Amino acid sequence: MAARTHTRSPRPAPAGVEVRLPWWAVALPAVAFAALLLLISGSGEAHAATTDPAVGQLLARIVGLLTL
Repeated sequence: MAARTHTRSPRPAPAGVEVRLPWWAVALPAVAFAALLLLISGSGEAHAATTDPAVGQLLARIVGLLTL
């Protein structure tokens, strides 16, 4: 059995490339980005890390040593 050969179409190739995306290919990443941004920002519940004063003391000593 012989294999068919593909012939070229008589139309010339288009000059530009046209890419069409379905609506969800743009909407889903946008929604995911917005959800992650909301998770990162929280709802104004950001608090300073005051539970471990040793970190603050260590940073104060480092700054004190660097200013000498």
